[in-house]
Amino acid sequence: MQVQPYLFFDGRCEEAIEFYRKTLGAEVTALMRFKDSPEPPQPDMVPPGSENKVMHANFRIGETTLMASDGRCMGQPNFQGFSLSLEAPDEARAEQLFAALADGGQVQMPMAKTFFAPRFGMVADRFGVSWMIIVAS
Repeated sequence: MQVQPYLFFDGRCEEAIEFYRKTLGAEVTALMRFKDSPEPPQPDMVPPGSENKVMHANFRIGETTLMASDGRCMGQPNFQGFSLSLEAPDEARAEQLFAALADGGQVQMPMAKTFFAPRFGMVADRFGVSWMIIVAS
């Protein structure tokens, strides 16, 4: 059994995937737009003009597969109650990943040495997704 995160970017999915591709080396393994669905969307599921938005995508960051969608395309993604934890191989890479995710985002806890890790920090990226960057001891 696996648990995989499914992120709803509410109209900004393609932008988010491209951001993660550039900053984290994400690899897109599948992407389907609403217009490519074998069945038309249910009325009131997505607003008119959203045909090119992402109905479903899979992408991989390192060994982890994430799934994503534009969801209802309302333009207001809301990510609360969770963080994605990203383990960096060393302190330099942790700092690099943190800075990349913080670009246009909000630092919640600056990178620092902690009792449990040589470097740890928390940041919400420009889409509101919270990340914890850690270098394992």
